[in-house]
Amino acid sequence: MQILQKLGYVALAAWLIAAVLPAATFCRGLGPSQTPSNSQTSVFLELLKQAQQKTKFKEWRDAAELWAKIVEINPFEGEFWELLAQSRYENKDYRRAIPAFEKAFELRASFPCNNAYGIARCYAMLKEKEPALKWLEKAFALGYRRLQDAQNDRALEVLWPDPRYQNIVAIVDTSKMSRDEGWRYDLQLLAREIKRRSYDPFGKVSREEFESSVKKLHDSIPRLSDMQISIEMMKFVAKGWDGHTMLMGFWERPEFLQTIPIDFFLFEDGLYITSAESHYTDLLGAQIVGFGGHSIAEVLKALDPLISRDNDLAALKVMGLMRMRNLPLLHAVGLIPDADKVVLSIVDRAGKARTVTMPADSRIPSRKLWDGLPSDWKSLIDSSSAQLPLYLRNIYAPYWFEYIRETKMVYFQFNQVRDSSEESLAQFSERLIKFINEHEVEKLVIDMRRNPGGNSLLLPPLIHGLIRCEKINQRGKLFVVIGRQTYSAAQNAATFIERHTRAVFVGEPTGSSPNFVGEEFEATFELPYSKLNVNVSYLFWQSSWPMDSRLWIAPLLYTPPRFEDYRSNRDPAMEAILAYR
Repeated sequence: MQILQKLGYVALAAWLIAAVLPAATFCRGLGPSQTPSNSQTSVFLELLKQAQQKTKFKEWRDAAELWAKIVEINPFEGEFWELLAQSRYENKDYRRAIPAFEKAFELRASFPCNNAYGIARCYAMLKEKEPALKWLEKAFALGYRRLQDAQNDRALEVLWPDPRYQNIVAIVDTSKMSRDEGWRYDLQLLAREIKRRSYDPFGKVSREEFESSVKKLHDSIPRLSDMQISIEMMKFVAKGWDGHTMLMGFWERPEFLQTIPIDFFLFEDGLYITSAESHYTDLLGAQIVGFGGHSIAEVLKALDPLISRDNDLAALKVMGLMRMRNLPLLHAVGLIPDADKVVLSIVDRAGKARTVTMPADSRIPSRKLWDGLPSDWKSLIDSSSAQLPLYLRNIYAPYWFEYIRETKMVYFQFNQVRDSSEESLAQFSERLIKFINEHEVEKLVIDMRRNPGGNSLLLPPLIHGLIRCEKINQRGKLFVVIGRQTYSAAQNAATFIERHTRAVFVGEPTGSSPNFVGEEFEATFELPYSKLNVNVSYLFWQSSWPMDSRLWIAPLLYTPPRFEDYRSNRDPAMEAILAYR
């Protein structure tokens, strides 16, 4: 059973238990005006400790007995019932797991859809098909997200031959479909999954407009190429939801891997080539002024309807540039005459205007470049003989810090909200705060301008450490550098820091909103015919106050990236921080 895995890993059971300990002192037999004795509290906490240990080591029989005792003492905590259900299920005690799941479902523990799915699995293991189908249908109606898991779940094997099961979990043999039938099936599944998974499917797009768009695309499929259908689906998905809800289109089909062997960045003073395959290193630092006969503004305007977003400022500057590298997409949009090459108008580093023809032969999607350059690629900064500014060093590590003795400053580059293999973010945060407290530190700079996110559940140790560190949690001593790529879990980090500390923000506006809809865990699924991946967000992150409707966190000190600064190894954000008084 995967009840605990819905938050990532079974080990998170310990976190769940610790989270409810302060409230878990209700004892059976006490009146409303009475409080539990010390001995009763001690017994209860000891039971919790034992249950936690048995669950951690998967000793399910003992764990089930302990959780049963715990829910007798405190029947109001839904997580306890969920853990009891988990233990009974794993102990193959399916009949008695059902009422525990039902109680967790009634108390709305975690995601109700997951508990409904647990009930369906129990009935299926008991070979009781009708109640299993009933609860499976209920789980999907409530937004159950693990589509591929449900399609291959051996616990549901008794249901596999049933057409009702196949319809619920979207099992279909696309090999027997024509091309148009296959795309139309993908379209109806896409529409179904948005309606049942999305946090607010008709908040920005009315039901009538939604259905009309689906029908229009359904009728157009015979007249469109495969790439044009993908583009129309992108437009549909981008129309009214959020930045995380998108049709991926990066690596799933061969045409999305036909990319040009350069990458670029839209600076305040223009679009410049910042990295390239080794064959094209002479183009590093060149400004692109024309793309297939169009201005950069014209290309981005044509791509705008395809781009999912939380705000307009960052969407095209990040996702727009990623799409520009894919030539079959630009060809299908009508921007370039050929799908396998494009003519660029550039001004090279020597100031000479010329044209170059770029082939779509790199097969490296832009999303992959976020993790590091391939071995046969070079970056403009690689050729620099001068010492790089801090923000350009070690940019693919999740996090690191350095002490600058001359300015008594700690620089903390925070590139990903995830645990590294060498040191967890919690351990790193503890080491960072310990260093600050034990050394002569007058400033802490948290540089998140390149951080696209990760796992928000990892943030509390860092945020709590910053709050407690009175030495640095003062105006003018704590700084956060943000930018267009500060997104998702990194947006949450920035919002938490803004809300709970006295930090000064520097750089560009963030790529998302302080309160936003977004999630990728369990949210991505594959369309069976086209094999395209789609992400549908389902969580509303209210990390700021409920009345906060800002489009982004804006910096107090606005320092937009300019190519001249980048080329000359200057960092205006850091210069602004050092000048702050």
